[in-house]
Amino acid sequence: MATARKFCAFSADGRGGLGMDTIPPDGFCLSAFLIIRSEGRPNNVLMGHLNPDGPWDHVGALDPSRLEAHRHGWMLPSSHLIYGESPDEGARRIAFEQLGLKNIGLEGPEVHSEVYEPRRFPGRKNHWDLEFLYYGFLDERAFHAPEDIWLDVEFVDPSAVPTAQIARSHED
Repeated sequence: MATARKFCAFSADGRGGLGMDTIPPDGFCLSAFLIIRSEGRPNNVLMGHLNPDGPWDHVGALDPSRLEAHRHGWMLPSSHLIYGESPDEGARRIAFEQLGLKNIGLEGPEVHSEVYEPRRFPGRKNHWDLEFLYYGFLDERAFHAPEDIWLDVEFVDPSAVPTAQIARSHED
């Protein structure tokens, strides 16, 4: 008896065997997130408010509507992966382009996956995110974020920030 399952082997010409020849119709995103902790306050992580005039389409895969949706909340340094980019390469790119850091030690990835209906797109019940989380530490006294990318960046205690004030969570 043949299985009715569709496995995650994507191929445009159907060579995936029991896989699929199209992406999931409600979307499939690969993203990397940097969780940078303060060396002096390890419960605090680096988050910032986006500079709406910054090149977020280039450094963070945020088109104008998504930039507007996320600009008022605290956001981790993050981005969708560039086509063909490995998660490790994506994490290094995010560290450099969004934080100006060339040689930060990162551990990971820790991988999370979820399927959900995005608030911004009701009816798309099966949007799939695959998220690669990377961890590191910084001396917050010696760090200054690029002003063309962020309005402000702080090491904040995420447990003290209401969920509604956090941008680019699983909703992205």
